[in-house]
Amino acid sequence: MLVWAIAIVGAVIVVALAYTGTVEWFGDAGRLGVYGALGIVLAASVVGALGVQLASRRPSGFVDRAAASVAGAVVIVALAAAVVAPVVAG
Repeated sequence: MLVWAIAIVGAVIVVALAYTGTVEWFGDAGRLGVYGALGIVLAASVVGALGVQLASRRPSGFVDRAAASVAGAVVIVALAAAVVAPVVAG
């Protein structure tokens, strides 16, 4: 759940900035730069998922738990990508 919270917070921030007119994302002034920002949110979620699962120190089920965390983050970021599509389209 912590990993999904990271993905939700990051996605909400990126979507909000996209709809308020932010045009430059990490040095990319193109219209598709918002997807790069969402990629960073996803990367932070994946690193967080692995960190949380390693910190649990429970080897049994590691792959299943990590996969579920990452899959949830991917769904959240994909929904955010769909929400910002009208902004990217112009």
